[in-house]
Amino acid sequence: MLEDFWKDKYPKGLPTEINPDQYPNILAVMKESCQKFGNKPAFTNLGKTITYGDLYRLSGQFAAYLQNHTDLKPGDRIAIQMPNVLQYPVAVFGAMRAGFVVVNTNPLYTAREMEHQFNDSGAKALVCLANMAHLAEQVVPNTGVKKVIVTEVGDMLPPLKRALINFVIRSVKKMVPAYNIPGMVKFNDAMAKGKGARFTEANPSNDDIAVLQYTGGTTGVAKGAMLTHRNLVANMLQSKALMGSNLHDGEEVIICPLPLYHIYAFTFHCMAMMISGNHNILITNPRDISAFVKELSKVKFSGFVGLNTLFVALANDEGFRKLDFSNFKVTLSGGMALQLATAERWKQITGCQICEGYGMTETSPVATVNPIDNVQLGTIGIPVPSTLCKIIDDAGNEVPLGERGELCVKGPQVMKGYWNRPDATAEILDSEGWLKTGDIAIIQEDGYLRIVDRKKDMILVSGFNVYPNELEDVMAAIPGVAQCAAIGVPDEKSGEAIKVFLVKAAGASLTEQQVKDHMRENLTAYKVPKFVEFRDALPTTNVGKILRRELRDEELKKLGTK
Repeated sequence: MLEDFWKDKYPKGLPTEINPDQYPNILAVMKESCQKFGNKPAFTNLGKTITYGDLYRLSGQFAAYLQNHTDLKPGDRIAIQMPNVLQYPVAVFGAMRAGFVVVNTNPLYTAREMEHQFNDSGAKALVCLANMAHLAEQVVPNTGVKKVIVTEVGDMLPPLKRALINFVIRSVKKMVPAYNIPGMVKFNDAMAKGKGARFTEANPSNDDIAVLQYTGGTTGVAKGAMLTHRNLVANMLQSKALMGSNLHDGEEVIICPLPLYHIYAFTFHCMAMMISGNHNILITNPRDISAFVKELSKVKFSGFVGLNTLFVALANDEGFRKLDFSNFKVTLSGGMALQLATAERWKQITGCQICEGYGMTETSPVATVNPIDNVQLGTIGIPVPSTLCKIIDDAGNEVPLGERGELCVKGPQVMKGYWNRPDATAEILDSEGWLKTGDIAIIQEDGYLRIVDRKKDMILVSGFNVYPNELEDVMAAIPGVAQCAAIGVPDEKSGEAIKVFLVKAAGASLTEQQVKDHMRENLTAYKVPKFVEFRDALPTTNVGKILRRELRDEELKKLGTK
């Protein structure tokens, strides 16, 4: 029934199916592409470009180091904690070629968050940027990490430029706090040791885990989504299929401002662009809009992958509006809802329509997307090939077309499950392979989907998922807090901002600044609340459960949006 419904909903020329077993694993894709597009540019950062041939050679050096100079065994987890620099794809693909599972780690993590992820994943090694090595120094002794490799931003640049950039970051901008990690190895020393050394190329099965990608799922503490080689190969093929004939293999220049450690950018830039031999421009710090625009002015780019807040920031920049958009073909949006006004303004400035998609870490991540030639603003598009969507009610029954309910997704890109959490897996993934997204949606008669409500309690700050449970756990540890709750409130800049509510214990003298300082010490910056409100009591159920929905409703009423 579902298969029949979707068959005629795809624009002419776009496939409804892909073969997720076309490649046995990610490494087969890499080898084929690096041979086919060996002389084509793969990644550029800070003025340095590496070709696909370079990527294969350099990742091989890193793989050789890992196999010959560490005690890691096949299947061990290795945490990679870097922003968008050339070392990232080299380390990730080197780790995979050596037979290890990549644990993508946010460079903005606090020591507490790092410790949880490293212990939960069982990571045995860490590759991190020097800027956060002082945190690794604190965390590593409390984890199973035995080998730490540290790199600096400029490590893969030519010698003079490398020395200059690393000096400026270390000594002028003071961005590298002092650290001392016993047995630590410098990235370039590791690469030198691996150069010319032999290693055994891994050949994982398609059901083996390639990446542990951490997410809060629909609620709660971060869990590791087990993404297999088949999951990621499938999503690569699915993403490429819906690009249609607009993008030409080996000819496109794609801007990559979103972090590669996030599954959205990882799948698109490290996978879908690899199979098509296209050129990725890595932006290390997209928040520095003037520097970002300067990088954009150096290339005639044809594609851009971003999210709503980034589109808004660029559209507001005079320099961006003056750029040459003559080669611009495609803009992809995900991570947070695309606002209609943003999409219209972007097209007015650039001449390029934004294609909005939808996905989750648990779907590797793309589940639906607007085809480039058939964009329907306000929707999240149609399911990618070989993917089914259905809408269910609270009892789990499928609802009629056009009615709202929880969106469920089924396809070869759906994760294997949560790492070491069978109970959490069973809550979201059934025996038939249907994944409950927690988002409320409608399927239109033409097959396009609309998200009409949001996950119950999740807060979306600039495309990052923030979970109230985690915020409340951290707040509850503050002396003098009797009750607390966290919600999202509308924010023009970030989509949503965090507002927290606290009830003080009798006699406690707690200030807004003390709350923010505590949160900042224990959470990544985007999880720190923008607003703090003290109350005498919080709304609760008759069994004492705090009603976040009531708090949200009150805030929306104040803003006149409800």
